[in-house]
Amino acid sequence: MLKNKTHFIKQLDKLPFYLNLYIGMDIKVKISLTNEEGDPFMGIGLVWLLQGIKEHKSINSAAKSMNLSYAKAMKMLNWLEENLGEKVIERRHGGNDRAGAELTSFGEKYIRKYDSFQKKIKNYAEKEFIKFKNQKFL
Repeated sequence: MLKNKTHFIKQLDKLPFYLNLYIGMDIKVKISLTNEEGDPFMGIGLVWLLQGIKEHKSINSAAKSMNLSYAKAMKMLNWLEENLGEKVIERRHGGNDRAGAELTSFGEKYIRKYDSFQKKIKNYAEKEFIKFKNQKFL
């Protein structure tokens, strides 16, 4: 196996510089929405948290599934709602019958549209990156 790896590396050395430079290079796009002060309040982590709340009907269970503390999840949700000026989850307090949380209709629409938005941006960036990688610089 080591012999094959060595042979592969020797073959890489024969490639033109610009090809050798881009082998294994990839792009990673991270999208965050920010408020007027430039503080981020929405990203893929919140989408995952909100989807978890939808699935588990519980903030605590959704947070645990992501290895987040309940306090951290609540801080993220409160910050999101503060910046959007809308409730994204409906919290229910009380006995076993009433405890839990659900997404509001606004929350449902918001995460669906945000998820679609960020996927479109990532797809566009990946296409443009392929064009960039295929350019000859020498």
